[in-house]
Parts: sequence; structure tokens; C-alpha cells
Amino acid sequence: MSSEKFYVTTPIYYVNDKPHIGHAYTTIVADILARYHRSLGDTTFFLTGTDEHGQKVQKAAEEHGMTPQQQCDDTVVRFKELWRELEIKNDKFIRTTDDNHKAVVQEIMQDLYERDLIYKDEYKGFYCVPCERFFTKKDLDEKLCCPECQRETQEIIESNYFFRMSNYQEWLIEYIETHPDFIQPAFRANETLGFLKKPLGDLCVSRPKARLAWGIELPFDKDYVCYVWFDALINYISGIGYRRDDEMFKKWWPASCQLIGKDILTTHTVYWPAMLKAMGIEMPQSILAHGWWLVGRTKMSKSIGNVVNPMDMIQKYGLDAFRYFLMAEMTMGQDASFTEDAFVARYNSDLANDLGNLTSRVVKMTLRHGNGVIPQPGELTAPENELNAALDNAVVEMEKALKTMRVNQGLDHIMNAVRAGNRYMEQTAPWTLAKKGETGRLNTVLYCVAEALRKISILLDPVMPDKMTALRDALGIKEAGEGHLDTLKQDKNILSGLQMHDLDALFLRIKPEEQKPEKKQKKEKKSEPPGEGLITFDEFFNTQLKTAKVLEAEKVEDTDKLLKLQIQVGEEERQLVAGVAQFYTPEEMVGKNIVIVANLKPAKIRGIKSQGMLLAAKDGKDLKLITLDGDIPTGSSVG
Repeated sequence: MSSEKFYVTTPIYYVNDKPHIGHAYTTIVADILARYHRSLGDTTFFLTGTDEHGQKVQKAAEEHGMTPQQQCDDTVVRFKELWRELEIKNDKFIRTTDDNHKAVVQEIMQDLYERDLIYKDEYKGFYCVPCERFFTKKDLDEKLCCPECQRETQEIIESNYFFRMSNYQEWLIEYIETHPDFIQPAFRANETLGFLKKPLGDLCVSRPKARLAWGIELPFDKDYVCYVWFDALINYISGIGYRRDDEMFKKWWPASCQLIGKDILTTHTVYWPAMLKAMGIEMPQSILAHGWWLVGRTKMSKSIGNVVNPMDMIQKYGLDAFRYFLMAEMTMGQDASFTEDAFVARYNSDLANDLGNLTSRVVKMTLRHGNGVIPQPGELTAPENELNAALDNAVVEMEKALKTMRVNQGLDHIMNAVRAGNRYMEQTAPWTLAKKGETGRLNTVLYCVAEALRKISILLDPVMPDKMTALRDALGIKEAGEGHLDTLKQDKNILSGLQMHDLDALFLRIKPEEQKPEKKQKKEKKSEPPGEGLITFDEFFNTQLKTAKVLEAEKVEDTDKLLKLQIQVGEEERQLVAGVAQFYTPEEMVGKNIVIVANLKPAKIRGIKSQGMLLAAKDGKDLKLITLDGDIPTGSSVG
């Protein structure tokens, strides 16, 4: 068992509207990091919650004809419900309207006020309501719009209380420069240092009740409430016992990783460190700013109307696939584009083609031979060593990725191991070993691919917990502890003798709703053949021969000769029926790169639509497919 601790936080989310994919992404990242660390045996705490004070909440409440507290109580339910739907396993959900949090905020402000780190002064500035931030005129463009959200600001002159944030400018610059892991990725640290090149002003930490009543009342002046950001940031320490449970606070602080979106970089890498320094509290180990989800090149925005609802995607494609896409598609720190086409492409490639097909082949081969009992392996040879090296590399690289919170990089190596499993199946051809009666060698192959699936299921479990549990169930693994990452380093055989169970397709391929129409072929003028049985070049090229890849294969019922194939031809998916079942099993067909007649008129064979014909050579009772020598994109012309 590890002696390490891992404390991860998300930003707390505004309750002025329902959650969207940006909220979902950050929270899923935190959940997956927490799951991986729990699986490693690390003592783990995961904090998330809602930010419930401020002008945006008060304005939303007024628009909905309710009190701010009612607005909070109604909206927070949506976040909690979504987190349940996303299978988020947080240890605590904090609300800034919690009595304990409010009391801690007031105690901190009173302490800073008594030490003259908070003072009162008149302020003139430009206020952005959506961002709930003041700016000086030099920060704004000629239209006096907010530099963050580009909305109009309001000029305000009023008395307020200020935190002496300027005291900590030089200290903060030095701290960032001497702690390269403090702000990640590195270019975000450079952004903060760029911000700190200008003189750092003091932070306005109050709002007069005459303008904003919804907030935590200042303990030293009943006419003011606390600035929402000063209030919100304190949740990271109030949520783990600061000023209430010293033992708990010492156990978890400093935070291991504080996840934020890049739009709140300044508040978390300038305001927050200065506040902690003033309170005499150690800095978090890492503040990790991720990018935005875009639609095309445009940031998702409720005002534009291009926000993706997580539940729509989950209901359509399943939770585990949604979680996987979010993790695999975005490089941590960079922006990423969310389109349904990109989702379907990655789903079909990584999950259906690679992982789904490997699982199907292994399960079906094992059930067909030896009554589904996972066999004892014999001597390992070069192909087994190559497969095991890919799996070991995936374990090492995922642990490296976790140290830098780059889950997407770890997933790349895991999928490389999945593809290594498919190559191993092609190389060892267990279906051929079965035909030849080479039982000893077949047993070794079936054990090794089953063990590969076991390790892959553990590596992917924090990302896709339901599907990976189903996969281990199919392998006959019932012990919950066998899903922990630390078991991957134990060199023992736990599979041999287990009864494998059949399972439905782990990931069904997503079929395009509308196939692209084939290009119409120009009609060629008929010409007489120069000799009996001969054709012209024009006549030959009327036949379109193209490369294709077999994605799925299954026997056609009530016949020993036919297989129904799902194939990829360029960007198009097709179905065809081929009379090759006496020569190739479905498992042998999957993954093969074949040649087809692409412009053959569709026909129905045994009531099944067939779009094309594959090419094969036959000599008496023997038949061999026409396949490709090397990799070439599907849909390529042949001839």
C-alpha cells in the first residue's frame, strides 16, 4: 500500500445556470485522477462544489423571480445530479453558502483586517458583472469592454475594502520562477509572469450592500459583503478543515493538483497565492490550467448557443465512451474542438475497432476452444515478449502521465498496447493453431491475450469503470481488488482456470446516419472487343476496385458458406456478404485489408443487403483472399 497522499480540487461552479461540458470536463479529469491514485493505493481526497454568492447569482435570482438562496438551492441540484450521471466519486461537495465556510471566510478577513492587510479606501474603476472583476481604464479597450469576456463594463466610484496584494508581487514572481511545477503547463506560468510585469495593485475584497446584498457579510463592517472571488477561493482550505480540524487540514494540505480553466488563471495564480502567503499557509503543489472546448474555432458560449449538453452525448453514446473521448481528445493545457464527427471517429477507431474487436476475438476464441476455461500457458516466445513489453510500457507511461496530470498521454500508450494485442492475434493466428491441433501453443496464445485484456481493463478502469468491470467479469474475475493498478506489477498467474463468460459487444460501432452518395460514373461508349473473350481498357476501368478493411464479421444463420462483413472503404462503411465461411472464421476476417469491387450494384443475399464483392483466388478446394502487401488507406484505387 502506498504512503502517498493526493488531494485534487476543481473550481467551484457558479449556480447562475445549468452545468455544461466545460464543467463536466474539469470534474471528470479530477475524478479520473482521483480514481487512478486510489487504484495505486494513495490516500486520496477529491473536493468539488458550487460558488453561490455574487452579482451573477443575485441577477439570475431576480430574473427567475426567486431569492438568491432559492436560486442556489434549485441550481445546485443540477450539478449534483449531473455528477451522479457522470459517476463522479468526489469525497466532498462544498457550497459557499454552508455555515462552516462562511464562518471561516469571516475569521480570515477579520485576522487580515486586524493585521492591517485589509484597509478601506475610495475606489474608482470599471466593473464587469459577468466576470465580477474591477479593471482600470488602461486594462480596457477604447470601448471600455472587459478584456476577459469583451462585454461592456460599468464605471463605479465607491468606498471599499482592499487586500494589500501588492505586498506580494516580488515574492510571487520569485516563487513562480523557482518552482517550475507550480503553474502548469509552463506557458501558463509565463502568462502569469507577464501579468506580473505590470505593477500589481491591491485587490478590492468588498462590495457595498447598497449595490450587492448577496454575499458573506464582513465581520468588521455590516454595510459590506465579501468579494465573491475572495470568498470562493477559500473553499479549497475550508473544505478540508482549516480553522476547524487541524489534523484533517494537515493531512491534506497542500493540494496536490488544483484544476482550473485557463480563463480563471489570474485569480488562481495571483490572487490565491497572495492570499495564502498573507495567511501563512503553504502553496499548493500544482495549479493546472486546461484549455477550452471549442466548436470549430469558436469557444462554447451560452450567448452564442453552441454549448454541448453532456447528457445529450451520454444518452446517445454511453457514459464511458463520453469520458474516454474527453480524456483522449484534449491535450492538457491546449484547446480542443468538440464535434460529433470527431467523437464518432475516435469512438469507432479506438473503442470499437481496436479494443472492442480485440475483446470479441479473445472471448469467442476462448469459449470455442477448451469450453471457455482460460488455459495454462506454455513457453513464451518472441511474439509474447513483444506483447508483454507493450503492456509493461503502458503501465510505466501511465504512471509518468499521472505525475504530470497528462492522462491523455497515458491513454495513447494504453491504446498502443491494445493495438499490439490485435497485431499479436494476427501474428499468432490462434484459429489456425486450432485447425492444426497445436493445443499447447494455442493455450499459450489464449492465455497471453486474456492477460493482456486483464491489464488493459485495469489501466482503463478509472476512465471507463463500467465497461472495464464488464470486461473483467467476462474474464471470470470477481475479486474487486484485482482491479487495482498495483496488481499489474505482481508477476503471478491469476487467470488460468477461470471460466470466461460471453458478453455483448463491448463497444458497438456507430454507423453513419447518412452515407455519402457514391459519385456517379460517366457512361462510357461501348466498343467491340478486339477478340473473343477480350475487353478494352475502358471496359476494365468500368469496374472500380478499391481497398477496404474488415471491421466486423459474423456467420449468416442457416448457412455454412456465408459471412456478413462490415467494412471500411475510405470514409464510408458498407456491408457485404461473402462466401468464405468454409475457409475463414469471423475472427480471422476482422482486421484484414482486402480488395473489393466497389461499384457492384447492391444485391440481397439470404435477405441481407450486400454492397460489393471481395476478391479471392480459388484453386480446387482451397481459397485465399486477395490482401494487401503493407498498409495503405482504405478506399484507395486498385488497378
